[in-house]
Amino acid sequence: MQIAIILPSYNESLTIENVIKDFHSELPDSSIIVIDNNSNDNTKKLAEETLNKLNCRGGVWSVRRQGKANAIRWAFQHVDADYYVMVDADSTYPSESIHELLNEIEKEDIDMVVGDRLTQGDYQTATSRSFHTFGNNLVRWFINFLFKTKLSDIMSGYRVFSRRFIRTFPILCEGFELETELTLHALDKRLGIREVPIELKRRPKGSVSKLNTFSDGFRVIKTIFHVFKHYRPLSFFGSLASFFCTIGLLCGTLPIYEYIEFQYISRVPLAILASSIMVFSLVLLAIGLILDTVSYSQKIQFEQNLQRETDHQSLE
Repeated sequence: MQIAIILPSYNESLTIENVIKDFHSELPDSSIIVIDNNSNDNTKKLAEETLNKLNCRGGVWSVRRQGKANAIRWAFQHVDADYYVMVDADSTYPSESIHELLNEIEKEDIDMVVGDRLTQGDYQTATSRSFHTFGNNLVRWFINFLFKTKLSDIMSGYRVFSRRFIRTFPILCEGFELETELTLHALDKRLGIREVPIELKRRPKGSVSKLNTFSDGFRVIKTIFHVFKHYRPLSFFGSLASFFCTIGLLCGTLPIYEYIEFQYISRVPLAILASSIMVFSLVLLAIGLILDTVSYSQKIQFEQNLQRETDHQSLE
């Protein structure tokens, strides 16, 4: 069984050496792939030296296009393995939990196992960033509401994937939205997903998080918007259509009353506005119906591709 441990890294010189050592001690036969994403410290040099000292399989590669998702995209395209482990190189995720995550993905037909940071209540203590906790909870609630699930940690950076998941997942984002996209892909395409509670550790002194409260807060709002629009297009555009239809009916109340009562409309501009808004609401509804049909067709195509990928693995 081939296992690839993928470590996306950006200025992690304080932690990269320990992370490599910890995961190598837990899985000495695995390949450790360090993806340096334009670090301006000694991350790349330390990673290379550590891998050489340990005589570890894998290596260090550089991805110039900035963003965690771009680093992972390169790894998913170029690394071949039976199971893929994605973990941040900031030394906050426990290496000893990897066995539990791998056991979970092996024992059932599971395609992604997530290291759940929130169930044990360690995330708030380890990060001390209430706005990030609020953002995580907001996205989690929204996704659970849309997909009728009960997931605990949507944005964990500690995950194990099957080869089938990697071969069928298109990475379209560039940054830290990656974790949300991974979860959405599994839910929308009905792939097996499990969560395993883990104990999150504090960052070592001097190591700084790459997240920004305000910019990432905006990303949370944008993520919720895109989740609704991309994964539930009929609900999204149908809701907008209902809103504008209501506005149109309110605007048209007086002109309609005038016509019924006097067979004459004095508020012509209001009548034109109401008619325009109603037409706009119908256009939104039509867009929702069309995109819902397109989404359904894409799901059929995905299922066919998934079956081909499953058959190919069975032959191997």
